Amino acid sequence: MADEDVAKLAARGDADTARLSDFLVGDTPVAYAFIAPAFFLLLFLVAYPFALSLWFSLSDARVGETGNFVGLDNFARLLRSGIFRQTLQNSIVFTAAALTLKTVLGMALALLLFRLVRFKRLIRGAILLPFIVPTALSTLVWWWMFEPLYSVVNWTLKHLHLVNHDIPWLPDPYLAMFTVILVNTWRGLPFFAITLLAGLVAIPKEMYEAAESDGAGPIGRFWCWPSSSCSQRSSRWPTSTSCTSSPRAAR
Repeated sequence: MADEDVAKLAARGDADTARLSDFLVGDTPVAYAFIAPAFFLLLFLVAYPFALSLWFSLSDARVGETGNFVGLDNFARLLRSGIFRQTLQNSIVFTAAALTLKTVLGMALALLLFRLVRFKRLIRGAILLPFIVPTALSTLVWWWMFEPLYSVVNWTLKHLHLVNHDIPWLPDPYLAMFTVILVNTWRGLPFFAITLLAGLVAIPKEMYEAAESDGAGPIGRFWCWPSSSCSQRSSRWPTSTSCTSSPRAAR
C-alpha cells in the first residue's frame, strides 16, 4: 500500500508540473505578458527617441515648435560649415591616433605581462589602475599637469634644461590634440592590454611548440594562424603548422 501511495503522489506531482509547463509554454497571453516590459522599454527608450531624432534631422524643428520637413538641407548646411568640417577632422585624427596607439602599445604591454613570472597578479592588477580611477579625478590631475601657469610637465622640462620657456599645452590647438590623445591612450591602454592578454593566455602551448618544431622563428610564431598558408609564408617551414599570434614568439 505504501508503494502505491508513493506512486500516486509522484504521478499527481508529474501531472501538476505538466499542466504548469503547458500553461507557461503554450499560453500565448502569458508569453506576451513576459515580453511586454522589455518591449515597452525598447519602444520608449530606444525606438521612439531614434525615430524622433530622424525627424529632427530632416526638419527645421525648434524647441517648442513642430517644424516642417526640409529634407537634407540640414546635412547640406553642415557640410558647408567650416566648424563642422574641422570638428569632423579632429574626431577622425583623435580616433585614429588613439586607437592605433592603444592597440600597438596594448599588444606590447600584453606581451610583457605574459612573460612575467614573479608578482604577475600584483602587476596585472596595478596595470588596471588608470582604467579604474574615476574619470573626474584623473581629468583634474591631467589638467593640473598641463595647465600653462602651474604645469608640472613644464617645470620638469625646464629643470632638466630641455626647454627654456613654458609650453602652451592646452592653448595651442595642435598640442591640445596631442595632450588629449595622450590622456585617452593612458586611460584606455590597460583595458586593451588586459583584453589582449586574456586572448594570448587562452592559446594552447602546443601550438607554439608545433610551430617551433617546424622551424618557425619568433616573428613567424607570432603572426601565423591555423592554416596551410603558414607553410607557404616561409621556405624554412617544411610543413603546415597550427599556430596563433602569441607572445611566446619572443621566447
